[in-house]
Amino acid sequence: MVALVTPMRGGVAHDAPIDNTCLRDLVEFHVAQGSDGIVAVGTTGESATLSEQEHCEVIRIVVEQVAGRVPVIAGTGANSTTEAIRLTQCAKDSGADACLLVTPYYNKPTQEGLYLHHRAVAEAVAIPQIVYNVPGRTACDMLPETVGRLAKIGNVIGIKEATGDLGRVARLRELCGDEFLLFSGDDATAMEFMLRGGRGVISVTANVAPRVMHEMSVRAIAGDRSAEAINRKLEGLHKALFVESNPIPVKWCLHQMGLIDEAIRLPLTWLAEPFHDTLRRAMKQAEIPVSSLALSDVL
Repeated sequence: MVALVTPMRGGVAHDAPIDNTCLRDLVEFHVAQGSDGIVAVGTTGESATLSEQEHCEVIRIVVEQVAGRVPVIAGTGANSTTEAIRLTQCAKDSGADACLLVTPYYNKPTQEGLYLHHRAVAEAVAIPQIVYNVPGRTACDMLPETVGRLAKIGNVIGIKEATGDLGRVARLRELCGDEFLLFSGDDATAMEFMLRGGRGVISVTANVAPRVMHEMSVRAIAGDRSAEAINRKLEGLHKALFVESNPIPVKWCLHQMGLIDEAIRLPLTWLAEPFHDTLRRAMKQAEIPVSSLALSDVL
């Protein structure tokens, strides 16, 4: 599943407007390229700088454009439980299939606080919910034991685990049961995560290489080690897409592919020039075509 960027216009600005037409085109690109699901307005979608109204509008547009062809998972997490409930209700009203709720960032809740936060959202909004653990962004690590408690709540159906700690796969499966969905949130370790029993990956790399990520994931989920040969083509992207804070590098790549404008919201900035060649090499390794317009920028 792709953790979709939110395309914008107007360069680097605090109020760069969302490009709704481009957003619809990106949805079509991913459906055509075989993405198995679309995650709208997560970290990669710059959720932290979108207003609640913009957040809900992006979800509505993605759901409308997908038109039931693949599942849509709406990012609705917040560090305010009340805001997370509002966003989750908005996603339900828009017709999203499920919601992805990041652990509350910045305020550093206890494990009990994490449990009560996610339980409150789950009880308030009757929609399938996936918890999202990414301590590198949130300064908050949801431990497997807390996930095990949440797995007992009927509409908490899975976790996006982005620590990169592969040892957690077996522990989460032990605590949460076979029906609980384990998704990787770390592209660099996603293949091994799936080979060990994970059900999929919510991927930044899939923005740039959706078909190859799909093919690798299908094989890895099936326990087929031939996934390793496919993943080797992607290893450069898995690393290079994080040379600066996500989604800075992935937006640069998508611009090189001619899929989005050169635009991002402050406090994020456009990719620094010293990293351009690193990203170009990774794209070449993954056999990603670059638009003629982008090539003209460097000739």
